[in-house]
Amino acid sequence: MHGIPERRVLLQIAVAIAVLLVILVLGLLLRWWLGRRERALVRLLDGADALEELLKQTRGRMAALQHVVGRVPDDIGAVARASLDAENQVQLALRNVLEHRLWIARHGDSATHAQLDAAWEAMERARMNIAGQLERLERVGTDLADVTQAAVEQAAREPPALRRGDGGAD
Repeated sequence: MHGIPERRVLLQIAVAIAVLLVILVLGLLLRWWLGRRERALVRLLDGADALEELLKQTRGRMAALQHVVGRVPDDIGAVARASLDAENQVQLALRNVLEHRLWIARHGDSATHAQLDAAWEAMERARMNIAGQLERLERVGTDLADVTQAAVEQAAREPPALRRGDGGAD
């Protein structure tokens, strides 16, 4: 008869362990669930930082390319200079990032998780768009630098009378 009380004690211990495990799992799930908003908010703030940094890189790269375009004759480089003179566009984008930050400051605590996700997705789309444009700008800048250098070298080999802007033979 010793077996039945021992089984009962073992069963009670097993039930207690199972209950504790369920409580532990539920507690971890609750902690994870409540942390989702905080993680979404942090992700949104990190996204704003990344977008702002990318815009500053774009501004810097555009300024650097102005030097390359400056080596191109005016009639050829006018469109390129106008394209690179996009400081207003960069400023507008930086202002949009600031508006996102202000929205986060005002509504971050009360926004739903879905609203935070939607704001992050919009910011991420903008960041990816700008990153793609910056990548194209890098490629075009490299190509332009190569072509410009080749043109400068070719012009140096031309007789002075044929050089652009030297008042050559008419």
